[in-house]
Amino acid sequence: MVDKPLVWLHGEVTTPPFSKDARIEAGGLLRRLQRGESLSMPHSRPMPTIGKRCHELRIIDGDVTWRIPYYLGLEAVVNLAVFGKKTRTTPQQVIDAAKKRLKSYQNLVE
Repeated sequence: MVDKPLVWLHGEVTTPPFSKDARIEAGGLLRRLQRGESLSMPHSRPMPTIGKRCHELRIIDGDVTWRIPYYLGLEAVVNLAVFGKKTRTTPQQVIDAAKKRLKSYQNLVE
């Protein structure tokens, strides 16, 4: 089986702002998704508020939890955003932006 490519629609995982360890963890989790592995809590959770087949990676990095909302497309793992989160609620502007990016991607590709 061939790994699915990663498609970045917004954001990136770099040091800084991610610590080196958080960047390595994020890379490992993304690689597992590319290989078709299904992730669950505490690393990933569904994000139906964004859309079907949408989830969110969770990377704990000191006092920040990095989030990477992603879409499991048929041909690719599509990263919709990268943001640091310190509260329980995902900001509405992040959800709205991720929905818009996902819709644009789907209109072009699927």
